Amino acid sequence: MSAGDLIPGLDMADLITVMAALAAGFAVYAVWTALLVRDPMAGRIKSVGLHRDELRQAMLAAQGNRARRRETTVDFMRRVAQRLKLLKTRQADAISLRLAQAGFRSKDALVIYLFAKLALPFALGGVAVVLVYVSNFWALSGMMKLFVAITAVIAGAYAPEVFVANARQKRQHALQQGLPDALDLLVICTEAGLALDAALTRVARETGQACPELAEELSICSVELGFLPDRRQALDNLSARTALASIRGVVNTLQQTEKYGTPLSLSLRVLSTEFRNDRMMRAEEKAARLPATLTVPLIMFILPSLFIVLLGPAVISAIDGLGGLK
Repeated sequence: MSAGDLIPGLDMADLITVMAALAAGFAVYAVWTALLVRDPMAGRIKSVGLHRDELRQAMLAAQGNRARRRETTVDFMRRVAQRLKLLKTRQADAISLRLAQAGFRSKDALVIYLFAKLALPFALGGVAVVLVYVSNFWALSGMMKLFVAITAVIAGAYAPEVFVANARQKRQHALQQGLPDALDLLVICTEAGLALDAALTRVARETGQACPELAEELSICSVELGFLPDRRQALDNLSARTALASIRGVVNTLQQTEKYGTPLSLSLRVLSTEFRNDRMMRAEEKAARLPATLTVPLIMFILPSLFIVLLGPAVISAIDGLGGLK
C-alpha cells in the first residue's frame, strides 16, 4: 500500500514531510510550554473569589434562616405575652428601663424577658420533677425531692432578674471606668469650638475601641440632641439609661451650661479631675484590702505546706529515734 492509496495525489515523500513538520511543531510547543513561567496568582485569585462568593451566599442563606426562625420564635413569645397582657402591666416600663440600663435595647427584649420569666419556672420545675420523681436520678427522701423541685421553680423565676442585674452591674462598671477619659476628650472638643452634639459624636468615635458601652450611650445622646425638641430631655435620657451618679453629675453640668451659658470646658475639666481621683482612690482601696483578702488563702494553702516542709524531717527523725529505744 502506497501513500497515494491513502490520500490521493500524495506520495510517500510528501507524507514524510508533513509528519516531520507536525513532529517539529509539537517539539517546539513542548519546549515552549516547559520554558514558559506561568503566574498561578490569577487562577488562585479567581478560585478564592469563587469560594468567597459561595461562602457569602451560604452565610446569607444561613442568616436568613436564623432570622426567620428568630422571628417565628419571637412572634410566638409576643402572642403569649399579649394574650396574658404582660406588656400592659405597671412594671413593664420599669423592666424596659432596667433592660436598657443592662444594654438590651431591642424592641423584642421586653417580650423575651417576660416570656423567660414566665416559662423558666415551669421548665426548670418540670426538669427537676422528672429527675427526682420519675427517673430517680438521686436517691433522696420525699421532703428532699419536694425541696429540689421548689428550689428549681424559684431559680427559674429569679434567673432572668439575676442575669439582667449582673449585666447591668458590669455595664455600669465599664461606664464608670471609661468616663474620665471621655470627659478629657470632651473638654478638648469643646475648647476646640465644637458644639455639644458634635463633641459627643467625636468623643463616641474616639472611645469606641476603649469603652464601647460609653461610646454607644454618647452616640445615642448625640442623636437625641439633634432630633428631640427639648435638649434637656436627651440629657435626662442619658442619665436614666446609665443610672450612674457620676454621669448624672455630668448631665447636670451640661444642663446648667445649656440654661445659663456658663463655660463648659472648665466645669468638665473639674469633673474629669474628680472622677479620675475617685478611680485612683478605688484602686488604692482595693490594694489596701489585698493583705486581708490573702490571709485566708495563706492560712489554708500555704502555711500547711510550709509546716510540712519545715517540721517534716524533724518529726521523721524523732519517730526514728523513739523507735530505736524499743
